[in-house]
Amino acid sequence: MRLRQLLRQPLPWAAALLALSAGGPAFATTKGLSQIVTPELQPEGQLSLSFQAQSRAIANPYELQGELGLNNWLEVAVFQGLSPNEQILGTEIGLVQQGPWLLTTGFINWSTLGDSPQPLLEGGYYTDHDKFIVGGLRSGNRNEAILGWAHDFDPTWRFQLDYQSGSENFFTVGFTCNVTSAFQFNPAVYFSNGSSHHASAYIVFSYTVPLWR
Repeated sequence: MRLRQLLRQPLPWAAALLALSAGGPAFATTKGLSQIVTPELQPEGQLSLSFQAQSRAIANPYELQGELGLNNWLEVAVFQGLSPNEQILGTEIGLVQQGPWLLTTGFINWSTLGDSPQPLLEGGYYTDHDKFIVGGLRSGNRNEAILGWAHDFDPTWRFQLDYQSGSENFFTVGFTCNVTSAFQFNPAVYFSNGSSHHASAYIVFSYTVPLWR
């Protein structure tokens, strides 16, 4: 398949990182919560570049990500896993983006290592300080629930909780700090849904630049 062959090629991360020096300031976005995607879309023309480190119990322990808003109703995201080498594709389509109500569909976790895309549908209710998210996705032959809540104390600090059902998934507790309008970091602790409720560490650093207005 042409798309799968394309994803197997090395991604131009050096060129993308070079763009950091060329773009002006941009408003940072919260890249999902800690575990789940969220129904708001990346703003049109905004490219967010991330480095993510996490326990192998969660996923590929080292990942790079690019997330781009193509227009006001479509965004795409590509992950580059480093151990093992893996590319993962996702996309979201905004069905309703008129606050406070949000509704999106799309798919996540389409991996070049053989994992099929996971279609999803989720809604959100966003106020100035609190964001509530509920939805579901199809993983293999299972339907899984996704739930999230975030509280913005101010433009810098956000506390967040999220949950995805299924014994292989997690309940997470974390926060996001917007250091500047373009740079943010998000550490979290993942608690396994399995009987052991094992705790695992996670952190992601993100930088957002405008490619076009």
